[in-house]
Amino acid sequence: MNLTLDIKPKKIKMNNNIQKIDNKEQSEAKVLVFDNYDSFTYNLVQIIERILDRKVDVIRNDQITLEEVEKYDKIILSPGPGIPEEAGILLNIIKKYAPTKSIFGVCLGQQAICEAFGGNLINLSEIFHGVATSAEIVKTDAKLFRNLSPTLDVGRYHSWVVNPNNFPQELEVTAVDNNGMIMALQHKKYDVHGVQFHPESILTPDGEIIIRNFLMS
Repeated sequence: MNLTLDIKPKKIKMNNNIQKIDNKEQSEAKVLVFDNYDSFTYNLVQIIERILDRKVDVIRNDQITLEEVEKYDKIILSPGPGIPEEAGILLNIIKKYAPTKSIFGVCLGQQAICEAFGGNLINLSEIFHGVATSAEIVKTDAKLFRNLSPTLDVGRYHSWVVNPNNFPQELEVTAVDNNGMIMALQHKKYDVHGVQFHPESILTPDGEIIIRNFLMS
């Protein structure tokens, strides 16, 4: 399937009004950053640790077992190269723990959430690598986008995207780009969320707010 892209450059305005979590229960939640061997992982970790004001565990996708994941309350699935099937136990974590744990997937992480619930991906004819585009929030009460404007600037680094024509019934789209590509999703019942863009990128000015919204829940 080929998608016609209408990519328009964006002027980026940074949002530096970030607060630490003041909810004791959430700030003490045990957090795992599941590292899919991506250079952006530690940018993500830096933001998470700044928000929580403490260190979190960062473990690569082939260096942890499903049983060891049990002790964590919140799981952040990092970006990464390739496709979900090539990323260690990525898909199995989602399948096993989606009903009981808070999960946030970034880029490859969102794609894995889609596949874990029966969807599939499209390989794009044009690669997004450090491209800033707009994303429109289509579900205004989505947890990730609380206190944000309905249109966001987002930084994108991907060659695959969730297929909107085979979208799992258990999930719902929460944001799209101007071509209808799925930029964010969430599970209808579980505390599972994903974004195709990179909230840790400087090209996503409101990215820290999105991460904080996940960590606060």
